[in-house]
Amino acid sequence: MPKDTLRNDLELYDRVARHWWSDEVRWIRTLKNMVPGRLGYFDTLVDWEGRKVLDLGCAGGFMAEAIADRGATVTGIDPASDAIAAATLHGEGKRITYDVGVGEALPYEDASFDHVVCVDVLEHVQDLAQVCREVARVLKPGGTFLFDTINRTLLARLAVITGAEDVLRLLPKGTHDPAMFIRPAELRAQLTSAGLTMHKITGLGPRGVNGRLDPVFGRRPFTFVIYMGHATKPAAP
Repeated sequence: MPKDTLRNDLELYDRVARHWWSDEVRWIRTLKNMVPGRLGYFDTLVDWEGRKVLDLGCAGGFMAEAIADRGATVTGIDPASDAIAAATLHGEGKRITYDVGVGEALPYEDASFDHVVCVDVLEHVQDLAQVCREVARVLKPGGTFLFDTINRTLLARLAVITGAEDVLRLLPKGTHDPAMFIRPAELRAQLTSAGLTMHKITGLGPRGVNGRLDPVFGRRPFTFVIYMGHATKPAAP
């Protein structure tokens, strides 16, 4: 990657907002293709029907719509205002509300949500500890935080930066800053400090390609690149 390439470039989500649901941009299709693999795992951990769910870092709404289709009432929040506009337009008629905002300062009351979902986000935030505290605050007692993020390993750097961004162009160059990748022990420490209990993690990775030669994703046994997991808030006494 050239030295002048911006890393952790969050403006790219606004730049492509008009294409979010068009299937015209390969890297956006890649993000869409990750949703079934994520939900296939999350479905084993929680019940969505009738629950209030926050999709933290929802971008154009792929995960939010999939969760709403499972019977939840969803609130999506993201700092990319144009992506939020695209999500709002596409999700019209679904049980979804979208807001512009950041994870460090969630505009919701304490104990507002049964579940908080946060995928492909934690490795982009400016203050991980504050995001964890905010997640814990807005979760109801007994609620669940479901997440995935990128491990800070040499293999992850090679796979995500060299492979996905530089060679295969599955992601735009500058999408990630490898220095912001998060080791599981680091995330566990921040969640514990926020009052949440992090449980066993599992991997997420490619399992083949579809008819357009785009990768499709699912649960994997290794956690050296992308890992998924959940944390719970203690139930009320």
